[in-house]
Amino acid sequence: MRRILVMGSSGSGKSTFARRLSDMTGIPFVSLDALYWKPGWVASDNSEFEHRVAEAARQPRWVMDGNYTRSGAGELRRQASDTVIWFDLPRSTCMFGIMMRIAKSYGRVRPEMAEGCPEKIDLEFFRYVWTYRRRQRPKLLDFFEGLRPEQSLVCFTDRFQANDYLEDLALERNRASIH
Repeated sequence: MRRILVMGSSGSGKSTFARRLSDMTGIPFVSLDALYWKPGWVASDNSEFEHRVAEAARQPRWVMDGNYTRSGAGELRRQASDTVIWFDLPRSTCMFGIMMRIAKSYGRVRPEMAEGCPEKIDLEFFRYVWTYRRRQRPKLLDFFEGLRPEQSLVCFTDRFQANDYLEDLALERNRASIH
């Protein structure tokens, strides 16, 4: 694993997982939200965002957190990646995740966000997460159809699977360092 996409609904735990994976492996962490948003929650225009993503995707190694499949940036990332980790969690888990995130981080900028974008209560964002499985999940399934046979797709349907994955990876790395 050298270029890893971590995808799924907001609130699923993908950013936390991606940062932990990055810390464990030493592979640099890239947040698409940090590349997309400007201070004050101002969206980047498509060409600016695609340029930033292309620059990040050219790097030899990364753990890239986020979806953003609708632009050319999605195709570029899919082509460059060797592994895709997908958080396909229930709506209730994701809604609980964003509520906990807001409670813990309200008014502060989270590590994976762009400067000047503090955590806030946003009803449109709640709606996005609430409708994610119906509206966004089919787009991800289409995105995954374009994966090449040599690319790995790992799917988690609960957070325990993600934690087990990281624990297994840590054990594997420890065994390898002993030998």
